[in-house]
Amino acid sequence: MTTTRNRRKTTEGKVTSDKMAKTITVLVSRTYRHPKYGKYMKKQVKYHAHDEESLAKVGDHVEIVECRPTSRLKRWRLVRIIDRARAASQVEFNPEGGVA
Repeated sequence: MTTTRNRRKTTEGKVTSDKMAKTITVLVSRTYRHPKYGKYMKKQVKYHAHDEESLAKVGDHVEIVECRPTSRLKRWRLVRIIDRARAASQVEFNPEGGVA
């Protein structure tokens, strides 16, 4: 008999903190339409996610998946890093002002 796992929730967000050991804090933003008034609202939630190799850094765009509780706050796990944050040394500034 083979058992199948349930579909797990996945979401994308931006890493806001990597100061804990094997843990990152991910800010997930979503927009939705208010059911009564029709205005588009923005909701943000912070999740603690498990990062086994401590690969993610602050500013990275990551994908996380829901999993069983790892600790008191961690219920999410890092799947992959979608986009790395640019370091300050990589940003070029124009003499006229602005970022290139």
